[in-house]
Amino acid sequence: MYPLDRDPLLLTPGPLTTSLRTKQAMLHDWGSWDAAFNRITGELCEQIVGIVNAAQTHVCVPLQGSGTFSVEAALGTLVPRQGKVLVPNNGAYCARILKILSYLGREAVELAIPEDRPADPAAIEAALTADPSITHVAQVHCETGTGILNPLPEIAAAVARQGRGLIVDAMSSFGAIDIDAQRMPFDALIAASGKCLEGVPGMGFVIARREALEASAGNAHSLAMDLHDQWAYMQKTTQWRFTPPTHVVVALYEALAQHREEGGVAVRHARYAANCAALVSGMQALGLRPFLDAGVQAPVIVTFHAPAHPAYDFRTFYDGVRARGFILYPGKLTQVETFRIGCIGALTPADIEKVVDAAGATLRDMGIPAGMR
Repeated sequence: MYPLDRDPLLLTPGPLTTSLRTKQAMLHDWGSWDAAFNRITGELCEQIVGIVNAAQTHVCVPLQGSGTFSVEAALGTLVPRQGKVLVPNNGAYCARILKILSYLGREAVELAIPEDRPADPAAIEAALTADPSITHVAQVHCETGTGILNPLPEIAAAVARQGRGLIVDAMSSFGAIDIDAQRMPFDALIAASGKCLEGVPGMGFVIARREALEASAGNAHSLAMDLHDQWAYMQKTTQWRFTPPTHVVVALYEALAQHREEGGVAVRHARYAANCAALVSGMQALGLRPFLDAGVQAPVIVTFHAPAHPAYDFRTFYDGVRARGFILYPGKLTQVETFRIGCIGALTPADIEKVVDAAGATLRDMGIPAGMR
């Protein structure tokens, strides 16, 4: 294989390929008590809340760690210890919420959905009507196990009609798919630095309805993941309670500036959608089939059926594509052999065309003809 003079491009749901400006933002050191750093944290939180039109009703609480840390913190803080959570489950990250609730000792009700089908707002509302003891719904917006987009506006309306709280895992949609807190009411929306905002991993955040957060004191199972305590301390001091991921924070601050310069959510969505279209059409030309129907596919990550050929092996395929400069993702499904290719990050359709070329060349090297894929 030919040598590369750059890092491989990450075709994953995060970490993902970042811009040079975002990388350069991490070249400086910051003091965690320094007023300049704390100002950055405050401005960053204001900007994040603004992306979903929530400044009048919600606050942003940042938290160290991956996005899953913030999912656990939101569930553990905002759901009372006697609460009961409905989880529509159509993928791996929905299943993770159920696992988190089990660890937390919060009662959960699973609404099972096939992995290739979106969550059904009518079924969610029926489940809430049938069980008045359910206090919250925990909904994954974009299920990156498959790439499916669940209908958040309709789900939010159904939950609001029933007077329950909605906690949204928007990890792989925030910043690229339109969410408006005034049209899609929620108690909490969770995302992270290393996804569609195109920062680096290491910081999650929860956009919490102020009234729900204020009422949550004493709920948390963990000191480190107590969102109420984190928020109260930041309100009092402008500082993080414990050592913040300083370089991650300033990288996200720079990435948010680029998000605004690009044109915000609508323009970023358009670029990702163009990436997704180029990927699907190119892979189909190679004889590879997407797992999902186009109508439910989010422009975030695409799951493809593995070639039905005895020579196919994911590790060999992965290594061949990586040697050509691109890093893919394995499948997350349990019943069907698949692999995944992301559309997000500092990438354009021209990059995606090169990914497709690399995949085709690797399959040819593996001895897999187009008609056997």
